[in-house]
Amino acid sequence: MTPPPGWYRDPSAPHLERWWDGTAWTDHRRAPEAPQPQPPTPLQPPTPSQPPAGGGSSRAKAVALTTAGAVLVAAVVTGAVVLGRDDGGGTGARTAPSDASATAAGPSTAATSPSASSASPSATATGDPSVVVDQLNGITLPVPDGWEKPQYVADNKVVMTTHGTYDCPAGTGLCRHGLVLTLTGTATDGTSPKALAEQDIEKAADLAYDENAAGQHLYGGITSHRAVASGQLAVAGRAGYFVRWRVRTAQGPGGYVESLAFPSSVGSEAPVVVRFVFDAGPDGPPLSDIDRIRKGIRPLGDAGTGGGVGSSIGPAG
Repeated sequence: MTPPPGWYRDPSAPHLERWWDGTAWTDHRRAPEAPQPQPPTPLQPPTPSQPPAGGGSSRAKAVALTTAGAVLVAAVVTGAVVLGRDDGGGTGARTAPSDASATAAGPSTAATSPSASSASPSATATGDPSVVVDQLNGITLPVPDGWEKPQYVADNKVVMTTHGTYDCPAGTGLCRHGLVLTLTGTATDGTSPKALAEQDIEKAADLAYDENAAGQHLYGGITSHRAVASGQLAVAGRAGYFVRWRVRTAQGPGGYVESLAFPSSVGSEAPVVVRFVFDAGPDGPPLSDIDRIRKGIRPLGDAGTGGGVGSSIGPAG
């Protein structure tokens, strides 16, 4: 006796059901939809190697072998797809923390490890090493020879420094021979650039050569100062004013500090203050670099500004 007609698991493709007509397998197949009908025990549907009695044909064998081959190919393709997937489990790479431990300081700022910000948040990195872009204050500044954009500098107002560092005169950390910083003025409406520059110069000198923001006395403190220059200037097409001091310190050659104030050409035209900190002596940068930087300050979007930018437009007030 053979099993009665019905849907049974296809011996050549176990994931499908195939119609058994009572004597032979037909070509009809379907996906399982209901519990499998069980053939009477102990009889079982014939396997491909043992075709059903009385009805096994070469066609049935061919169909069974073809189906088996298709299943094998599908399995190989599926395996290839799975093996071809990214095993990383994500789109981002994990980076080891930097173990750098630079502790350099400058005339008015200490440097941090490379994990800290390497430039003022208002300064935008560009591919041109000769220009610093200060988006916040709406200006660009030229970077003269011997200067570079800041690296590992803790004070985020610094926009450029001289190359390299040296041992601070007081033996505390490392210093730099020159710094340029930009700040947004906080004076009330109506305060003139002259008043801003005169108010800022003392604070600029103290932070640079007396006690910096980290509480360090890198030069043993300021012993004296004197004003060496001041005057009105056109900066980025706006009327500005500068004050420069010569500072002497308990240790080391001291230096020069300048505060330059002028209104911004963007937004609410808030006042901009640019500070220059230059070590004195043969190792310090030339004071002519201050003039080069001042004359090269431009409003954002301007390749150049006429009318004597950075040049004197009147006597000292």
